[in-house]
Amino acid sequence: QGGVGLALCKRLLEEDDELHVCLACRNVGKAEAVRGALLASHPAAEVSVVQVDVCSLQSVLRAAGELKQRFQRLDYVYLNAGIMPNPQLNIKALFSGLFSRKVIHIFSTAEGLLTQEDRVTADGLQEVFETNVFGHFILIRELEPLLCHSDRPSRLIWTSSRNARRSNFHLEDIQHRRGQEPYSSSKYAIDLLSVALNRNFNRRGLYSSVVCPGTMVTNLTCGILPPFLWTLLLPIIWLIRFFANAFTLTPDNGAEALVWLFHQKPESLNPLTKYLSATTGFGSNYVTTQRMDLDEDTAEQLYQNLLELEKQVRVTIQKNK
Repeated sequence: QGGVGLALCKRLLEEDDELHVCLACRNVGKAEAVRGALLASHPAAEVSVVQVDVCSLQSVLRAAGELKQRFQRLDYVYLNAGIMPNPQLNIKALFSGLFSRKVIHIFSTAEGLLTQEDRVTADGLQEVFETNVFGHFILIRELEPLLCHSDRPSRLIWTSSRNARRSNFHLEDIQHRRGQEPYSSSKYAIDLLSVALNRNFNRRGLYSSVVCPGTMVTNLTCGILPPFLWTLLLPIIWLIRFFANAFTLTPDNGAEALVWLFHQKPESLNPLTKYLSATTGFGSNYVTTQRMDLDEDTAEQLYQNLLELEKQVRVTIQKNK
């Protein structure tokens, strides 16, 4: 409906205006408005809407059922929904970072700058984990019949982050109940899950990739700082962009890696690589890569843990019917 998701839809339709784009959104009213705007500029396209809230497993299951009724296959699924609830800026870390040798790294990744207050959802899961990881995982599981085909591959493209840190993720606490950086933990879990999905599904014609859209000013990030602080920091950010390519700033720039992957043959991609949207100091977009800091055994263990959690959750859903 907004941010990088809307920018991605616009850019994909500019690449091929006869695509069928399905907007999977929580707010149907806003999605219908976006649909109308996309069709107005690309009348040859097909644009449809399905309502889904990945923070509600009942909603995910209902949406998956609806998609299976509408479509015989899905070629690309962009898994872009995400939240960072009540982000708190560590002012001390911000100002100490400004005057350290790691200033570029800290601003590019937000490492150590943000903490979040998580909460438990109606499904009994941590909200960030369910929204950013588990809701998507259940959706993929439900849509396997539309994604796994022998004739040509289907693609999963996850929105991860440069903020995905190994140190913030623990297999014994995959929901990050005991930590203060659930967003970073969830993004690291996405990286692991993508690797595990490739190990388990490539032979069935399904390929997974992860991207980072960079640091953008969107609804997700605007609430982190008061408006006057954004005003003060933007000149610094523009200056840093000459030295750090992570500051894409706009959703259109942030969508660069997501659009680039649309054109790639998945068999040629390294499953251990993260694809990063980047922008030069003069505003030119390009894609760079980063080897993910993970091991495949941990990825497989997370996958098995998610399958086990899925069983438990489905039993609970059945009991509550």
